[in-house]
Formats: sequence, C-alpha cells, structure tokens
Amino acid sequence: MIRLSKLTDYAIVVMSEMARHVGTVHTVSHLAERTGVPSPTVAKLMKTLTPAGLTTSHRGAAGGYALSRTADAISIAEIITALDGPIALTACVEGADSQCGVQRLCPMRGGWEKVNSAIRGALEQVTLADMMGPPVWAEAPPGPLDKIGAGPGPARRAAV
Repeated sequence: MIRLSKLTDYAIVVMSEMARHVGTVHTVSHLAERTGVPSPTVAKLMKTLTPAGLTTSHRGAAGGYALSRTADAISIAEIITALDGPIALTACVEGADSQCGVQRLCPMRGGWEKVNSAIRGALEQVTLADMMGPPVWAEAPPGPLDKIGAGPGPARRAAV
C-alpha cells in the first residue's frame, strides 16, 4: 500500500487553512487552533516547509508564516517531496537516500522509474487548491433525493 506520512497529511490541512486567508500572516498557535493539529507539529511543519520554499516566515511582533505562492501554484508533489523526500515506490530512483543492494544485477533496473515518473507526474497535476474543496460550513446544494417525498430528512432519504 502506498501511504503518505501523517506529517504530509497535516501539512496539506495546515496549508489549506493558510490558503483560505490569503495575505494573512499566521502564527503557529492560530493555525493549531483553526486546524486541530497540535502546535508542536505545526511548528515542525513550518520549519520544514519554509526552507522548501512553500511558506515564508515573517519576524517580529506581528510575525508568523504565510504561503509563498497561491494554492493553485503549489502542487501536492512539492508538499510530499518537502516532507517525505522523493516520490518513489522503490529505492532505485534518482534522488533517493538509500540504494538497493542488488541494483547492478536487477532485471527491473530502470523499469520502476516509469512507474515512479507516472505517479510523480500525476501528483504534480494536483494542486493545494484542488485538495481544499468547499469549507465545511458551506451548505451542500440540494441533491436529487431532496425532491422526492415529503422532505429532505435523512430518514426519508434512507427509505427512498
């Protein structure tokens, strides 16, 4: 199973919150309060995302962090790479920290790079804005089942 780290998941949550308030400098405590991600984790994220060029830090009494670009200009691949390293299914990929012990003899040598490139390319096409979706407090538009029967209640929908 391919799975992202919790830190990457938290980064997307925190950065989405930052993107909802463009032009605002956010403190770690404010981001923690708004997202439910613990303050130490938010601080750790900012210390990793800032050198990666995804956020900028602002010093001083009114300091904090802001996104370095708009949400539609930040790819999910950039976030994953900043926190988890190169996007790859196997260790035999350019930029990986570890090397495979049988790489010279492996009949698959180079073959996995096609898969890794496809995954990386797909993740580069998905932006932070794509992941944000509507705010949780937004009212959902009426669905087709709302027009059936006496009302839109959940018990009525289940009966249909």
